[in-house]
Amino acid sequence: MSKDTLTITDNRTGKSYELPIENDTIRAMDLRQIKVNPDDFGMMAYDPAYSNTASCKSEITYIDGDKGILRYRGYPIEQLAEQSTFLEVAYLLIYGKLPDKTELEHWEYRVMRHTYIHENLSGLIKSFRYDAHPMGILISSLAALSTFHREAKNFDDPKILEKQLWRIVGKLPTIAAFAYRRRIGRPFNYPDSTLNYTANFLYMLDYMGQRDYEVHPVSARALDVLFILHADHEQNCSTSTMRAIGSSRVDPYSALAGASAALYGPLHGGANEAVLRMLTAIESVSNIPTYIERVKKGEMRLMGFGHRVYKNYDPRASIIKQVAHDVFEVTGTNPLIDIAVELERIALEDDYFVSRKLYPNVDFYSGIIYQALGFPVDMFPVLFAIPRAVGWMSQWIEMINDSEQRIARPRQVYLGPDARDYVPVDER
Repeated sequence: MSKDTLTITDNRTGKSYELPIENDTIRAMDLRQIKVNPDDFGMMAYDPAYSNTASCKSEITYIDGDKGILRYRGYPIEQLAEQSTFLEVAYLLIYGKLPDKTELEHWEYRVMRHTYIHENLSGLIKSFRYDAHPMGILISSLAALSTFHREAKNFDDPKILEKQLWRIVGKLPTIAAFAYRRRIGRPFNYPDSTLNYTANFLYMLDYMGQRDYEVHPVSARALDVLFILHADHEQNCSTSTMRAIGSSRVDPYSALAGASAALYGPLHGGANEAVLRMLTAIESVSNIPTYIERVKKGEMRLMGFGHRVYKNYDPRASIIKQVAHDVFEVTGTNPLIDIAVELERIALEDDYFVSRKLYPNVDFYSGIIYQALGFPVDMFPVLFAIPRAVGWMSQWIEMINDSEQRIARPRQVYLGPDARDYVPVDER
C-alpha cells in the first residue's frame, strides 16, 4: 500500500477504499466511488462556506495563518511593502516575476496611458444621484466597461488580454475618483500621468485649482503601501467570486463587477469601517477597560481582531501600524490612534484574547489612515477594490489557463420534499 494514500472504510458496507493523496489533499470526485448501492449517486463532501475545500491550485499568494506569513509569488509582504511600489507588485502578481527596469518602465507607462476613461462613462457616473454609494458606482462602471471594450471577450489573444490589464489597472483610480467627486458635487479632475499611480489618484480626488497644489509624498506613499497590502489574499470571498464568474468565460470586466459586488458586503470590504465606528464609540482611552469587559461578556464585539485565516498577528497589521504613525506626522494627531494603540496593548496582554488567538488584522489600522487622509467611510471599500483588482485579475488569468478548471458548479445536499403531485389551485 502506498504511503501517499488515504484508506476509508465505509462502516455501512464494510468496504474499504484507497484514495490517492496529492499536496495533502484528496480529490472530492474520488469520494463518488463510495456507494451503498450501485445506483447511488455516491459520496460527496459537505463543506459550508468552503472552509476546508481547495477549489484550485495556485502559485500566486501563500498564507500560513498560524505563523502569520503572507507572501506574493514567494516574496514576503514585509519586503514588498518596504522596498517596492504598488505598480511593481501588480506586475509581480500578474506576470509571476519582478520586472527589470525596462519592463517596469514600460508597464508603468502603459498603465498611466490608460487612466483616462471614455466621456460616455463619465456621463454615466454623472447620472448617479448625488448621494449614491461610491462602491455602487464603481460596480456599475466596471460592468459598463464591458460594453466599451467588447473585444475583451477575446481574451485568448495575448495582446487583447494585456490591453485589458492596462485598462483595468489604469482606469480604476479614475472611476473611483470621479465617483468621489460626484458624491461631493465637484467637477472631475482628469488624470495627470506625470504623477505616480497613487499621487495621481490623490490629485484627482483633492485638486481644487490651487496654484501651489502638491500631493504630499508621505500620503502618496502611505496609500501605495496600503494598496500593496490589499493586492491579493488567496481564495477569499471576492477572489473566489472572480474565479467562479470567470469560469463561464465571460469578459474580465463583468467578472470584476461581480467580484467588486462581493467585496461590497460588510463582512468583507466593510470591516475597517466597523473598526472606525468601534473606536469612535469607545471615545477615550479611559473607556477601554469597560469596553473590554463588555466584549468578554458577549455584549460587544472587538472589531479588527481575529481573522478567518490568521491565528497569529496579521503581518499586514504591523506594517500598517507604522504607516499610520507616518501619516499622522503629516496630517496631525488623531485621538482614535491613541485609543487603537492602547486597545491593542490591553488585548494582547489579556489571556481571554490571546487564548482565542485574537490578534489585530489589516483592518484595525487601515480605516484610521483612510480617515486621516480625508476619505469618508463609504469610500473605504472602493480603496480596497482598486488594489484588489490586480489580485482578481491574477487569479482570473491563472484560472482560465488551468486545464483542470471547468465552469463552477457546486453540488448540494437536497433536503426538500420527495416527489409529489400537482394539485389545482381550487383544490388546495
